[in-house]
Amino acid sequence: MPIPLLCDLLIINAVALAEPGLHPPIDHGFVAIHGETIQAVGRMTDLPPQTLTRRTIDARGGLVMPGLVNGHCHAAMTLFRGLADDLPLMEWLQRHIFPAEARLVSREMVYWCSKLAAAEMILSGTTTVADSYFFEEEAARAFREAGLRAVVAQGVIDFPAPGVPDPGKNIEAAASFMDSCQDRRLITPAIFCHSPYTCSPKTLERAKKLAASQGCKLFIHLAETKGEVEQIRGQYGRSPAQHLDHLGLLDRDTVAVHCVHLDRDDISLLKERGTGVITCPESNMKLASGIAPIPAMLEAGIPLGIGTDGCASNNDLDLFCEMDSLAKLHKVASLDPTTLPASQALRLASSGGAQVLGLGGSVGRLAPGCKADCLIIDLNQPHLTPFHNPDILVYAAKGSDVRTTIIDGTVVMDERRILSFDLTLAMAKVRELAKEV
Repeated sequence: MPIPLLCDLLIINAVALAEPGLHPPIDHGFVAIHGETIQAVGRMTDLPPQTLTRRTIDARGGLVMPGLVNGHCHAAMTLFRGLADDLPLMEWLQRHIFPAEARLVSREMVYWCSKLAAAEMILSGTTTVADSYFFEEEAARAFREAGLRAVVAQGVIDFPAPGVPDPGKNIEAAASFMDSCQDRRLITPAIFCHSPYTCSPKTLERAKKLAASQGCKLFIHLAETKGEVEQIRGQYGRSPAQHLDHLGLLDRDTVAVHCVHLDRDDISLLKERGTGVITCPESNMKLASGIAPIPAMLEAGIPLGIGTDGCASNNDLDLFCEMDSLAKLHKVASLDPTTLPASQALRLASSGGAQVLGLGGSVGRLAPGCKADCLIIDLNQPHLTPFHNPDILVYAAKGSDVRTTIIDGTVVMDERRILSFDLTLAMAKVRELAKEV
């Protein structure tokens, strides 16, 4: 006699994609959730008839898959969406973004603009984000209230910054932030050093020492532009990656973001140190920073994930679009249509990103014991018909096709409606803040 299945949430009549990019989907499947974890995944024919559940969601033939992992974001920069488009990175930063941040970034701004970003991500299937900015305790509050899983990293930079007017106290501010993150059910604290050209060697070493003492990740923009590479080589006689390694920063607990301009020695170094990389293809394309050597990094076995970057340089937070851009960009760059197949892009946006963020094994898969972070995609759409295989999720799906988002076992968005907070209020608050831009 079958053992009864007792669960809190049961998704039925679904196409279940338990491990994107690794295993084919299960037709006519179900996903059972108990508390905050996945209890069982299988075919409807294997579901015990005496199953008891508090709530049932009929997927109506929709696809259930793990939530997407946005490996790099500056959520509060939703306020600067479209503010300074079509400019080179350094001009964009120094003449527009840095001055705007100096004038406008506040606790209130970070809270409401991060909440707006949380809504955008939840609505487009992102269930975990790695965010890096200032006043990150406010971003953490916004994400927690939204029900979004997040790795939140306090920004460190060697000039006066929002909330840290004295750059000599930037590490102390980061330490204070770490102490403030007591509720770690959804929130994991971290540290973010902006870059090797805005943080001195001393600052980088102190930040890494603090991160190590807290057992947390250290994030840093690395080798984003040719100008950065030339500047660091001119100052220190090494590439940016070699510079960080010389300071003791490269290891499994450092996450390097962008990594556009790496040579073979840099790639070998990252592989040897176990350093994970987050690529942000649309931001790199928009700022004309270049094309990261992702195929070479994949071949080397470097842990890889995908990020959107902030809205000021993307300009959206839709990881489905990011996957599409990633796969196509590397095909045209190599003139080889087999480069970076859709299945690989799917893996990088789910289990790959989770691994880089230190959440591998619990996030990015639908398997018993994993966190119940998943989404339901409406396949009853002209552009998703017919559904031959999951590749279509990369080349045709959009974030707007996500019907339901579940994080930590809680339904935070259903039938395209945010349930965890008042989205209308958040949008109104951001519009009010935008009057000052």
